[in-house]
Amino acid sequence: MEIKNKKAYFDYFIEQEIEAGIVLNGTEIKSIRNGSAQIKDSYVIIKENEAYVLNMYIAKYDEGNIFNHEEIRTRKLLLHKKEIKKLKETKEKEGYSIIPLKVYIKNGVAKLLIGVAKGKKKYDKREVIKKRDENREKRKYI
Repeated sequence: MEIKNKKAYFDYFIEQEIEAGIVLNGTEIKSIRNGSAQIKDSYVIIKENEAYVLNMYIAKYDEGNIFNHEEIRTRKLLLHKKEIKKLKETKEKEGYSIIPLKVYIKNGVAKLLIGVAKGKKKYDKREVIKKRDENREKRKYI
């Protein structure tokens, strides 16, 4: 099961992608396996040489008990020091953001694909819509 942030590709130019592990508590992995997560409004910050993802929503596990997890909380990302340093340097450049692109399970472990992104202007978004419509018309007549 994978959860995608489709809006990220529309709102940003993705310049680099990095795979990171997520530190999860209790029943969060079971909810992710069920596909009960959302990363639409989340973003990544770097604080004291560690990376964290904020506003990531993971629904409560239905069969969970009193040890069920909090739905929206700050979760630590597992990255190498070199990767964190590189992300920090890139983020300090003007107009760059670090956003989650996809959450998925790899070898039984939850992974988060994060992207170094530069925001699109309104005219860039219009161009994307125009190309998408042209491709749709081409496929219609083939």
